[in-house]
Amino acid sequence: MTTSSETHRSVTGRRIREHVLRESRRANVGHIGSSLSIADILAALYGGILRVGSPEDPDRDRFVLSKGHAALALYVTLFLRGWLPESELATYCGDDSLLGVHPASELPGIDFSTGSLGQGLSLAAGAALAARMSGSRRRVFALVSDAELNEGSTWEAVMFAAQHRLSNLYLFVDLNGQQALGYTRDVMAIENPVERFTAFGWDAEEVDGHDVPAMTSAVAAAETDPRPHVFVARTVFGRGVSYMNGQIKWHYWPMSEEEFAQAMREVAET
Repeated sequence: MTTSSETHRSVTGRRIREHVLRESRRANVGHIGSSLSIADILAALYGGILRVGSPEDPDRDRFVLSKGHAALALYVTLFLRGWLPESELATYCGDDSLLGVHPASELPGIDFSTGSLGQGLSLAAGAALAARMSGSRRRVFALVSDAELNEGSTWEAVMFAAQHRLSNLYLFVDLNGQQALGYTRDVMAIENPVERFTAFGWDAEEVDGHDVPAMTSAVAAAETDPRPHVFVARTVFGRGVSYMNGQIKWHYWPMSEEEFAQAMREVAET
């Protein structure tokens, strides 16, 4: 029988990337680069940070994948935790499957349906306030794209969380520097995001979004701060696959068989 600690150890960025590539190729679906950039953040969360013994535990920590187009990485992570059968993972983007391009809360392990960008932090802030009001010690984690910092609704949620001192709210910003139609510096640059969040009343720090131990330590160190917490995670879009790194087209494009073979070779070497 697989123990809980063994299951946690199996959730690694490399394993997430390998399965993301396989399922993306099988389904011939894009959004690959975004899924690869958050693989290590998910490995840190589901490999030890989140207090989730079971997706049915009412006092489990909650997770909101606000950048819902990277749902494949989350599906793979749930599979690696043992909460999603391999046979169901193989239905990704198929007819009558719950595993669509964006996550739906009908799927066990998905706490919130997302996909409309800029809304996830509001959901997380509400869930954090609800936990406090119900006397629960559960925490709420959210993962947003850096492009969602272009959204006014995100900053409304930032102000709401600071106003209510939601110290049980933890936000990761996937700072990969690009979005659907261009690089964030060209679309709407967000200079010094750590300083901005600090000015809004948050506990904020920059982390390496591919360093699992560093992210894990950062979350643990933040627990005594009474403010909501944000970790601006610098990542590489398409991490692990050289020809995807920083290339806008891999926000949407699927892989050819040759590209898939190269990607698998490169990820295996990371």
